[in-house]
Parts: sequence; C-alpha cells; structure tokens
Amino acid sequence: MSELVEAAPAYPMTRGRCPFDPPPELDRLQAEEPLSRTTLWDGSTPWLVTRYDHSRQVLADPRISSDPRNDGFPFSTEAQSRNRGQFTAFIVRDDPEHAAQRRLVTADFMIKRVEAMRPRIQQLTDGLIDDILAGPKPVDLVEALALPLPSLVICELLGVPYDDRALFHRLGKLLLRRENTAEQSQAASQELRDYLRDLVNRKNEGPADDLLSRLIVEQLRPGRMTIDDVVDMALLLLIAGHETTANMIALGTVALLEHPDQLDALRAADDPKVVAHAVEELLRYLTIVHNGRRRVALADLEVGGQLIRKGEGVIVATEIANRDEEAFPEPDKLDIHRSARHHVAFGYGVHQCLGQPLARVELQVVYRTLYRRIPTLALAVPLDQVPFKHDMSIYGVHALPVTW
Repeated sequence: MSELVEAAPAYPMTRGRCPFDPPPELDRLQAEEPLSRTTLWDGSTPWLVTRYDHSRQVLADPRISSDPRNDGFPFSTEAQSRNRGQFTAFIVRDDPEHAAQRRLVTADFMIKRVEAMRPRIQQLTDGLIDDILAGPKPVDLVEALALPLPSLVICELLGVPYDDRALFHRLGKLLLRRENTAEQSQAASQELRDYLRDLVNRKNEGPADDLLSRLIVEQLRPGRMTIDDVVDMALLLLIAGHETTANMIALGTVALLEHPDQLDALRAADDPKVVAHAVEELLRYLTIVHNGRRRVALADLEVGGQLIRKGEGVIVATEIANRDEEAFPEPDKLDIHRSARHHVAFGYGVHQCLGQPLARVELQVVYRTLYRRIPTLALAVPLDQVPFKHDMSIYGVHALPVTW
C-alpha cells in the first residue's frame, strides 16, 4: 500500500487536447484502477472514485461526510483548509443539520415553482438576444447572455439588486479561482458577506416578496436563524445560482458549435423533449464541476471491494463518472438524442444540487431559443484561442467571442 500511495498521481489533473474531455489520466484510472489513491496539494492521499456506480454509492452513503470540519477532509486548496468551518450553509453540513437547512428553501426550487418562472426566463432570454442582434459583432456571449441571464433570474428570486452584479460577479470569480491564497479567499468572502449582511439588514427594515425577505421574516426574526446563517445561505444561492448555469450556457454553445450535426438537430427540433434530452446530454458530456466532490469517511466502508477506513478522504470525480461506458455507451460521443438523465453532473444522494430544476429550465430556454434566433451563430476566433477555465473550480470559458 505504501508504494501505491507514493505513486499516486496528483489531482486535479491536466486536460488533453480536446477541451470538452476529462483528463486522459482519469480515463486510464477508470479503466485500470477505478478506486485508487491520488495526491493533493498538501501531500495527502485521499481515495479517488472514477466509476459511475461507485460514485453513486459513495455520494448516497450516510457514512460519507460533506462537512470539512471532520479530520481527513480532502480540501481543494490551502485557502479552503485554512478557512475551514467559516462557511455554515447546508452544502457543507450532514443530516440532520443539512436537511433542516435545505428544507427552508426547497420549495423555491421545486419543479412546479420553477416551471411557473419559464415565461419570465423566456422573456429575459429574448430581451438579451434582441440586444445582441441590435449591437455590434463580434460579441462576447458570456457578457451578453450566458452571465446576465442566470444572474437576472437568481437576483429576482433572492431579492438581490441586479444593479450590484459587477460586485458579486467579481467576487464570485475570485472565490472559484483555484490558485487563491487563503488571504485572497478570505478577503473576497468577507467583502461579499459584508454586502449581503447590509442587504439583509435593509430587507429586515422593509421585507419584499422574495426568498431572502421570507427567510428574514420566518427564520431570522423568530431567532431560528442568525444573521450569519442567512448571509451564508444567500452567498451559496447567489453564487451557485448564476456561476454554474452561466458556464453551461457558454460551454454548451462551444460544444454544439464544434458538433454541427448535433447543433442542427437541436435547432430543427420542435419537440421540447428533444431539447430536454439535449440539456441532459450536455450536462453529462461537459460536467463542469471538475474539481471533484470532496468527502470524508465517518466509518469504515467497502467500495468496489476496497476498504475505505474512517477518517480517510474521498474525492468523487463526477467528470469521469459521467464518461463511464457501463452507464453511457460510447461515452465520449456527444449525442443529444441519448437518454442521459441518470448522469451525476448535479451530484447524487441528499446533497445533489438544490437548484437543478431551475438550471434545467434556464438551459432549455436558452438552447431552444439562441440557435434558432441566430441560426448562423459561429465562433469569432479559432477554438484554440477560446480561454477555457482551467484555473477555476467550475469549468467553462472566460469569454466567448461569437459572430453571425
């Protein structure tokens, strides 16, 4: 075992020539050592899970913890390690604390509630595309559509002023950057918390019809949540609510432009089910969470015949789990007609993404609308000049110059 640990490859790994594929080393591990050790920045050697079935097993097991306060947790960076325990939202808590917190906002992201938002999301999408068509070209699709749309939607849902987007866009990018020092992460986190704390205090004086106001009235005022609890909940929902979808809009567009047969099929589809299938397949194919889902074992358990001991870190590499041929035949092929809803791009188990219904509707609206309204959409630069987010915890593109 000691020799295996010493030889453990570093994670995260470097992508190959194709910007849409996971790192080649993950392909090799999935085929040869599906449950193996990997080496992190601090020299620790947690387990790396690469198979689809193993990933679902680990993510659903209550003996596997998401709480970074537990010893052995495999932190992504030194900054996260040094700032452990400062963030209190449910994403980094286990049940029953996780379930209790999550339940407070579940209704706002349920399918029925999100479907009622579809006309508004369509209206916002059409307005942004109107602006694109009326303006100069080429245009950066990230700044013109991919980032504004989910930002507008999550701002309206939470009650965050969209006019303040420059601040939370800047700070969100800083918080997701892989190479931050602990001081940089702490400063960005504190600035965003200060902003949100001021917003919560103002809403406490005059609540409106939005999620944050409801938390203030129903949880903060009766003393069920502290102001820090509300601020951390707001921070999680604000950043997760726009960064992930923004990256999927832009990266999905690049992938489709590089697969014109799939783009043509999507553009020609009249059946909403085809669009829904395309969204699921792009989520699977791209899997923008490419930093692994980090966990730690609370008890001994066996995965794939291998014993994982209490206190050992576990990283579930969903980016390669979604390319497992046992779950998805011809996994490296983008096929929008594939039935891919069982992917793990949103995670799995009790911690799977709360906002996935909203993300799905936003992506369905954009993918159904953009390529029809701008049928000649094309990259304005060669693919190798597109700045992909190799430096960020969430994969995507920093900018996407397009023309038509």
